[in-house]
Amino acid sequence: MRRRDFIVALGGTAAAWPLAALAQQAVRMRRVSVLMNVDPGDTDAQENVAAFRQALAGLGWAEGRNIQLDVRWASGDLAEIRRHAAELVEQASDVIVNTGNAGMGPLLAATRTIPIVFANVADPVGAGFVDSMAHPGGNATGFIQFEYTLSGKWLDLLKQVAPGVTRSAVLRDADLSSGIGQFAVIQSVAPALGIEVRPISLRDPGEIERAIAAFARAPNGGLVVTASALSVVRGDLIIALAARHKLPAVYYRRHFPANGGLMSYGYDVDTQYRGAAGYVDRILKGEKPSDLPVQAPTKYELVINLKTAKTLGLTVPPTLLVAADEVIE
Repeated sequence: MRRRDFIVALGGTAAAWPLAALAQQAVRMRRVSVLMNVDPGDTDAQENVAAFRQALAGLGWAEGRNIQLDVRWASGDLAEIRRHAAELVEQASDVIVNTGNAGMGPLLAATRTIPIVFANVADPVGAGFVDSMAHPGGNATGFIQFEYTLSGKWLDLLKQVAPGVTRSAVLRDADLSSGIGQFAVIQSVAPALGIEVRPISLRDPGEIERAIAAFARAPNGGLVVTASALSVVRGDLIIALAARHKLPAVYYRRHFPANGGLMSYGYDVDTQYRGAAGYVDRILKGEKPSDLPVQAPTKYELVINLKTAKTLGLTVPPTLLVAADEVIE
């Protein structure tokens, strides 16, 4: 090759280098990890993950092209939650999405640098996950289920649908600050409603069965099921026990009446995951979790299962039927 041709060829190759580098940057693969604290077979949770994936795709993130998703399932097991949290941090995820309170402690203990976007968390300020709702201040932000005051509404709804109730068992995860907080609010409104409340731990299925059976031996009883991963993991058992012992029960999300429970009042779960996808998108594009405010639901939905009400011998007041967002027949 003549010297002039060699220089021209070399110049053309050099000019192509920046273009090749830009092309590589354009298809840089980002790793987003998702820690789910329920069972992988939970259809509701699978729909949540699908909503998250769909929202990411709508924002231009395509799996296998510019994003890699790693979804982990912990089935409400604290040891599994800790194991997954440690592994997700070790593999240097670009963003970790966490559902529920139980995973936040292990994740924040493992990293204060990797961005964490949470969904379905109760009281992240009180739990110490963020500095404030408006200014999270650290590496975590996300979407809360509700303010604690909503917990009192569940007991009020129980009294409305079953006016004869004078006793209520409250199923909650006492290992979480949110479980303690929800029970405290329910306990505070109980005297005004003329209801005596007692807690039941969600940790052990056998204990749940024995405790509800013992509770049901006395008349005029009902159940309130508070928000936690264990409520979902033990959901089928709780619904079956409520039916077996003829106990009216109020839950915190649609999943329960859709599967045979009596009534729920709470947030739209899919909205949490679509919002989480939006925050992941913004973080991957350069924004910081500390600058993204923690968001609360703007709408709550009342769902009533009329078939279950009839089985329990209850007549749902017309005021509740009119207020319901969904009536399952």
